[in-house]
Amino acid sequence: MKDAADASQSFAVAQDAFLKTLAEKSNGGVLRGDYSRADAQYVVAQDWSAYTPSQHALWRRLYARQAALLPGRACQAFIDNLDRMQAADGIPDFVTTSKALLAATGWTLVAVPGLVPDQTFFEHLAARRFPVTVWLRAPEEFDYIVEPDVFHDFFGHVPLLFDPVFADHLEEYGKGGLKAMALGGLPFLARLYWYTIEFGLIDTSEGLRAYGAGILSSGGEITYCLSSPMPRRIPFDVARVMRTLYKIDSYQETYFVIRSFEQLFRDTAPDFTPLYARLQGLASLPADRLSEGECNIPIR
Repeated sequence: MKDAADASQSFAVAQDAFLKTLAEKSNGGVLRGDYSRADAQYVVAQDWSAYTPSQHALWRRLYARQAALLPGRACQAFIDNLDRMQAADGIPDFVTTSKALLAATGWTLVAVPGLVPDQTFFEHLAARRFPVTVWLRAPEEFDYIVEPDVFHDFFGHVPLLFDPVFADHLEEYGKGGLKAMALGGLPFLARLYWYTIEFGLIDTSEGLRAYGAGILSSGGEITYCLSSPMPRRIPFDVARVMRTLYKIDSYQETYFVIRSFEQLFRDTAPDFTPLYARLQGLASLPADRLSEGECNIPIR
């Protein structure tokens, strides 16, 4: 009993420290998620029956708006797998989707109250579990939200988990994240995640397409990233990505473009230990300019 009490107290202390860190970074120091019922892995019950008719109606509006924007902008793998979620009619039940996902690529979804600690996030990914926030934004946040909600996490991320290559890449990212924490590489890996999983573009025979969840769940950035002359669109290079700063409160100033998911998986497969050591001695690069010798990938 003493060991259990000690473990519970240790988790409570760690959770308090994590929530304080998030509160300092969030809007007004207020976090949206209810962490009081989270277990040691920050997993909660989704409680699907608690969603209200108005929340399901808001979900349908969000889904319809984004689905209409996908043709000619989202990568084909995302579009092909969207229907497999069966989520157009209301906020989805994670258990139902997990069954289909497990059969397709061996992944499942876990409900979380919101953002989770880095180590917990990596542990879930390494075990082929994807954390999905349970709460939905308010109607006045239809076009923009500060913290990821269930729509961003589910609509933006889950379709590509049905793609075997992308699913394998995300598992390896989780394993790499756990290793990076001991090597001082977390800031570099965070940039890699930001510029690929969240805001990545892919060059296809039909032209540039989005595959990043932050783009695909945004009503504005999904058009901006592919049509605006303002941002830079640079061929993907792991070291360049890891050196590049980013902003969380505006559209991206730079997007990195992969040729295929196979390339992304292949280029991020090597051991990053020597790369982290090298990058720690180099200055970070701003996102609002090209480096010497770089050129923009043209919009077509």
